[in-house]
Amino acid sequence: MTLSLGIGLGAHAQTPAPAPDPADVAEGMRIFRTKADCQTCHGWAADGRKMDTQMPDGANLRTSRLNRAAVVNTIKCGRPGTGMPAFDRLAYSDGRCFNMKAADLKAKNLEMPDPAATLIGREIEQVADFLFAKVIGKGAMNHAACVEYWGSDVEVCKEFPQQ
Repeated sequence: MTLSLGIGLGAHAQTPAPAPDPADVAEGMRIFRTKADCQTCHGWAADGRKMDTQMPDGANLRTSRLNRAAVVNTIKCGRPGTGMPAFDRLAYSDGRCFNMKAADLKAKNLEMPDPAATLIGREIEQVADFLFAKVIGKGAMNHAACVEYWGSDVEVCKEFPQQ
């Protein structure tokens, strides 16, 4: 009996996560580009080539080694002391992020920039769905990836040679 239970648990633990819903990926891309305005610091291709020289330098997300939980946490909590804002409206109100409250950040002289907009949990998950489906681990942007990213051969894709 113990043997069959162990086999059952092992098989369950190795079940891959289901692919994200394409609608969630598309919504995550919209949030990345517009509502959260991630592209201002991370670049439209999420490759760290920011769009505004006044904004902080965002990481190249295409080469990120963070797992999904870490990406979600980074979007939710930001990175205190850097230019990465917390998109969870309550991030430092109750210790949910790094066990710190706003007073702890202030005591440690860690500033947190304001986000373009706050996001609810589902929106954060959708941004993560988008990043893992289209950005993280997908390599450098090229013409084909650009066309796939935008859904058509838009003007910005012309900067990448067709192969």
